[in-house]
Amino acid sequence: MGKFNDIIQSNTPTLVDFYATWCGPCKMMHPVLEDLKKQMGSKIRILKIDVDKNQDIAALYKVRGVPTFVLFKKGEKLWRESGAFPLSTLKAKIQAVL
Repeated sequence: MGKFNDIIQSNTPTLVDFYATWCGPCKMMHPVLEDLKKQMGSKIRILKIDVDKNQDIAALYKVRGVPTFVLFKKGEKLWRESGAFPLSTLKAKIQAVL
């Protein structure tokens, strides 16, 4: 949990992807997140959190469904939404709050 907190305290915006290995929409989001990282480069960090292996963090952020995305900067939650999105939609949502 300490390392997680260190990462979300960063000046670099961090998109946390709360996912599960058994989740179909989560699997669909994997290439979308890779493309997002390619397009945004060092402007964003993407952190994947398996809710089954990290139940304490998922509970702390009240993750009820997967995938759930939470965008942090300097420890502050800027945006949160659950569901699968096309790349253009996800990128627009993130850029709207940065």
